[in-house]
Amino acid sequence: MDDKRINEVADWVIARGLAGGDEVSLLHGFCERCVAAGIGLTRGVIIIDTLHPVYEGRAFFWAGDKQLETIVSEYGPSEEGDNVEGWHRSPFYYLLQSGESEMRRRLEAGETEGFNVLDELRSEGQTDYLALIQRFDREAAIGEMDCFLSRWLTARPGGFSNEELAALRRLVPMLGLAVKSASLARVAESLVEAYLGRDAGRRVLQGKMSRGIVEKINAVIWFSDMQGYTALSETIESNQLIPLLDDYAEAVISAVHGAGGDVLKLMADGVLAIFTAEDPATACRAALRAEADLRSRLRELNERRASAGHPFSSIYLGLHIGDVFYGNIGSKDRLDFTVVGQAVNEASRIATMCRSADRDVLFSSEFRASLPEAERPVLVSVGRYALRGVARMQELFTRDRDLG
Repeated sequence: MDDKRINEVADWVIARGLAGGDEVSLLHGFCERCVAAGIGLTRGVIIIDTLHPVYEGRAFFWAGDKQLETIVSEYGPSEEGDNVEGWHRSPFYYLLQSGESEMRRRLEAGETEGFNVLDELRSEGQTDYLALIQRFDREAAIGEMDCFLSRWLTARPGGFSNEELAALRRLVPMLGLAVKSASLARVAESLVEAYLGRDAGRRVLQGKMSRGIVEKINAVIWFSDMQGYTALSETIESNQLIPLLDDYAEAVISAVHGAGGDVLKLMADGVLAIFTAEDPATACRAALRAEADLRSRLRELNERRASAGHPFSSIYLGLHIGDVFYGNIGSKDRLDFTVVGQAVNEASRIATMCRSADRDVLFSSEFRASLPEAERPVLVSVGRYALRGVARMQELFTRDRDLG
């Protein structure tokens, strides 16, 4: 084994970690360089938890002796559902519970007792197994991200040499630090997108965080809320309220995102979203696609909830287009990345008029006028209405379901 090449692996890991390499390129580059340096690796797996609304963590795979079906796997809560038994019988779980930092098993010598996965690896021709855990200090942990797990395998007769084991024990913590850095960047991206919205989150990560820095944009404003939410919240059991909100928020957000829009704010049962494009007609078409998708999702959702004996509802929606200010608004200690302006107020008022007009969706005259003339007939007038806080009467439109 070449000590100079081992030092080069260490230098490479540090450089790629500082440069912001992703987890896959870090693992694969690490393994390939280890092999070139004389370490007889045939397989490597690294695992790190994350902070995500759905996934508990991610696993990354490398193999030099076979073609992998996947190189990245995202896993849900390890202590729930079908994952529990397998997790509790894994070497990693043993390390976490025992407080030990590594497990080495000479598979070639039959050291597989207690762990089914070791028998499987031995049957595949692997001769030696090394699992390592690098624990983070409590202050450095974020949620469940409190350690870096890895396992390393060789199929070479005789297994790992002492020199190879020493090299892995030296190099893997460096890889763990680089992977932690990449994962923290991913956590930051996931959090800001989950709580601020996709476009707003990207802008914040790009450094657009100063209070009062806003941009004037032209956008379709989507303002929706649930029909009869107040009455429902007073009559249903408290343990049914959050699932109710989650179900309808999922329908709205999925429809908006599916059509390319950005959800900016959730307000109990209300959703504020925008659609932008260089051409206003393109933004309006996207909003129309989202509205149609939402109605389809609501039909399926209501059928499912009704068949399960759960309360169900529908969504009121107001759509308007106009100029808004988009950016950071608030105090020096608490900022909100959102849209403000008269167009936002009008969209909110249009949504509230759905009850009076007995329609589930209403469009402003500006929205209809932004569509190409040939596409406007799909929106039909429901009359002129006075909107609270808006000086002039507004003609409002709804979708003609027979036309589209």
